[in-house]
Amino acid sequence: MENNNNSNQYGEGGITAPCQLSDFSTIAGIVFIPITVISIIGNTLLICALFSFKDHTVVTKIFLMNLACSDLIFTATLPFWAVYHLKHWIFGDFLCKFITAVYCTGLYSSIIVLTAMTVDRFFTVVLNRWPNSHPRQKQCAIGACVVAWMISIGTSVYDSYKMEVSEDLFCEESSSDGVGYYVQVALLFFVPFAIIIFCHCAIIKTVLQSTNRTKSKALSIIFSIVAAYIICWGPYNTLLLVRSLYQPEGCEAFELLSKFYQVCRIIAFSHCCMNPLLCMLSQKLRSHLFCLLRCKVGNMNNRERATYQNIKSNTLLSLYGLKYK
Repeated sequence: MENNNNSNQYGEGGITAPCQLSDFSTIAGIVFIPITVISIIGNTLLICALFSFKDHTVVTKIFLMNLACSDLIFTATLPFWAVYHLKHWIFGDFLCKFITAVYCTGLYSSIIVLTAMTVDRFFTVVLNRWPNSHPRQKQCAIGACVVAWMISIGTSVYDSYKMEVSEDLFCEESSSDGVGYYVQVALLFFVPFAIIIFCHCAIIKTVLQSTNRTKSKALSIIFSIVAAYIICWGPYNTLLLVRSLYQPEGCEAFELLSKFYQVCRIIAFSHCCMNPLLCMLSQKLRSHLFCLLRCKVGNMNNRERATYQNIKSNTLLSLYGLKYK
């Protein structure tokens, strides 16, 4: 989560610091553009593949589809942040609040759904106490996702309420609530992070003791998705807390912390296009997606050929005066 309170101190928004900081805004704005394109294409294809893929675990499919939706919602805000970095905030006060709400909804729902998916695997693999009936498993997964979206939307509305446009240039928080911010980051990142680490350590231990290699392959995709999230968002959220707690002395330390923050943010935002790539590690899902694309292309070619033949036939009939009126 981005703490806009510190923007003025670290070279974002209105700079009041006495140090001359390197401007990463243009780089960030440009990088957000290809991230947006890749994420939209990748997550849309993933949703289509999962929706039509019948040979996949229903519970896993539900979680992966919700993750893809979270990434698409998050991605929808990137063009606005790109313009913001390349120029300034030109979209007014309402969109400042609305885009912040959408951004936070995508961000929070992603980590909560990921945590729910990890807990599901923990109960299934380690405790082996998950309901055996598929309808019950499906209901639990849907319920977990509904709760995730409710928490995400509620928290995001609260975050967006504090946002406003200042000096007609910057979309940032209007008031400081340091304690509330620390609690929110802890509950929405570090607590889920601890749960995910604990569950996966137990899962890895159980899988290593098992001779079921099929189960190991099935879990590898979930491990990859979790690892990607931790690698991308871990440094960013940690640095947000460091920025809030530590005030650097001297321009050199000031500059270094600002550079680290900008780089970590770009890496964190790029996470929205990674899940589709990681899901393609599944050979079945990858083959299904390629088959789906080939079928779509084949259908388009067949329609084009049929249209061409129809036009050609009508033209010949017209030339010979045989076309019915």
